[in-house]
Amino acid sequence: MAVRFPYRGWLFDLDGTIYVGESLVPGAAEVVAALRAEGRRLAFLTNKPLETRADYARKLSRLGIPVDADEVITASLVLARHLGTLDPGAPVYVIGEPPLLAEMRAHGFEVRDDERVRWVVIAFDRTFTYAKLNTALQAVKGGARLIATNPDRTCPVEGGGEIPDCAGMIAAVEAVTDRKVETIVGKPSPIILQVALSALGVVAADAVMVGDRIETDVVMGKRSGLATILVLSGITRPDDPRIPGLAPDHVIRSVRDILS
Repeated sequence: MAVRFPYRGWLFDLDGTIYVGESLVPGAAEVVAALRAEGRRLAFLTNKPLETRADYARKLSRLGIPVDADEVITASLVLARHLGTLDPGAPVYVIGEPPLLAEMRAHGFEVRDDERVRWVVIAFDRTFTYAKLNTALQAVKGGARLIATNPDRTCPVEGGGEIPDCAGMIAAVEAVTDRKVETIVGKPSPIILQVALSALGVVAADAVMVGDRIETDVVMGKRSGLATILVLSGITRPDDPRIPGLAPDHVIRSVRDILS
């Protein structure tokens, strides 16, 4: 089958778009294979900081889409690179899980477990506790600044459900510190988009963002001059009242409909 759309560069969200949990969205492998066969450029873009790029590549390959780690762009990678331009090697306190801590260390940051830091890094953290919240508070009282991976309210899981995402951790820290996060690097931020476009080697006008979230995937594309394809296989429901207002270029049931 041929690809229906003309775009040279393709950015795909993962959760809710390519897979849900451990299940590949039907047709996803065929779409990726067809795009590659036509010489299109692809990258996979995720706000989820729970795995490394290599982990995501292994998961995609295991599910039937062979991928190299350098084809995956994560909010963890982008945050580490961005903070490295602002305050290289800084001591940081991370509200997050081991893959994010490893990414920060790999980029030269001093990851501490106490409040004597210059930055509090906030991410999707399924181990979030009162103790972590208190450490963040004490760090901010000592002058630390806030930065976060992504603004997602929830994360889709198999069976059509959702679990709390990074927005909950951000809200908790902002509430107790009375400070706002200075920068959120994940979608819809132009920070993560520029990293992704550089990886593709295309300009925004030649690219399309494919995802299941209006507030991140579609908004990022619209703000930055990409075409947008909203898929209804994840978080966004067909009757979502935001769809007419934001007007994605295409609304399809799932990535399978990318093929003619």
